[in-house]
Amino acid sequence: MSASSPDGRPAERPARVYADHAASAPVLPEAAEAVLRALSLTGNASSAHAEGRAARRVLEESRERVAASLGAAADEVVLTSGGTEADALAVTGLYRARREQDPARRRVLVSAVEHPAVLEPARGLAAAEGAELVLLPVDERGRLRTDALAAELERHGGATALVSTMWANNETGVLQPLEEVVRLAAAHGVPVHSDAVQAPATQDVDLAASGLAALSVSGHKVGAPVGTGALLLRRGQALAPLVRGGGQERGLRSGTSAVALAAGLATALAAAARDRPAEAARLAGLRARLLAGVRAGVPDAALRGDERPGASLPGTAMLTLPGCDGDALLYLLDARDVAVSTGSACSAGALRPSHVLAAMGVPDDDARGALRVSLGRTSTAEDVDRLVAVLPEVVVAARRARAATLPTTRTPSPTPAAAGSAATAGV
Repeated sequence: MSASSPDGRPAERPARVYADHAASAPVLPEAAEAVLRALSLTGNASSAHAEGRAARRVLEESRERVAASLGAAADEVVLTSGGTEADALAVTGLYRARREQDPARRRVLVSAVEHPAVLEPARGLAAAEGAELVLLPVDERGRLRTDALAAELERHGGATALVSTMWANNETGVLQPLEEVVRLAAAHGVPVHSDAVQAPATQDVDLAASGLAALSVSGHKVGAPVGTGALLLRRGQALAPLVRGGGQERGLRSGTSAVALAAGLATALAAAARDRPAEAARLAGLRARLLAGVRAGVPDAALRGDERPGASLPGTAMLTLPGCDGDALLYLLDARDVAVSTGSACSAGALRPSHVLAAMGVPDDDARGALRVSLGRTSTAEDVDRLVAVLPEVVVAARRARAATLPTTRTPSPTPAAAGSAATAGV
């Protein structure tokens, strides 16, 4: 029987709680408006007639806004279809350019917790082009061990083509020690690329100040439409193109320019830069509220990452819930109108535990019960409270479901209500 309001009418279903901003943020109305305005233009931005010049003007103004939002010059912005393309262009393009300059530079160093958008191009170089791929270890919080990087560069700096380490991890939100990475690599003449896809909404992403050779961003993480992104390439840095054709984007990314998408990207990044300090503080408060609520309702849940102030993205929390399967948690929460993730959406459907948690030393059995909550611009305290309110019953249901699939000799994990006195790892 459906619920009714006091006057007998059917009760309205509450709005869904969207807590998966790290996967994709809702499109900003101002970004959508910018796209619609630019869609009214007829010309190809490479054409010399009036219509083409009008399109070119919007394209270059958008490029300038992207650059201003990310601490770069306009001619350092290569517009792409998103973060994945930008990562592939950086990793593959930097490697090939370095090999052309110096064939001895065959080693590619990437952190073990990189997004597949970095890991897969690096593996492709190893399989097809003779690159030597080195996965750099992280500590138990998921932070790159710079001592391991220093040792690797000390031994093989002259044979290293590039280093790639993300700005902030997409699963745990942990910020990486980019300043030290850049310093160590520079001593050996090695360029550093960073996948900064998760960072611009709350972090001061600045190409000039970072010392990076290249960094990647994605529009749909900050409220631009899917299909937008950019690679910021420091002036003078050599890069081999992946796509050749009409010579657009300084010959580094040929193809007819997507003017309307560039306008949406520029608008969303400008909004992120404008609102960043206030939004970061607001999200940090919501995350603290979330973690306090989880502690109260599911005492044996564990935060995987770094809770220290300023060590992680303020709106991201990766939790592991003993005795649960992540997919069961996701579907049970979804049925209660709460959208979260089991980890990176780009690897959704994979049965194996997260490679990020594995690199951090989290046991596979614990990693099975991983749940990523990522808050963003539309998140509210009410959203957090609703998530926290339904989580204990969801955990009970998920544990029962998993226990039913185990041999009868196994003892299921305690329910949240019974676990309080036996908790071993608090959030």
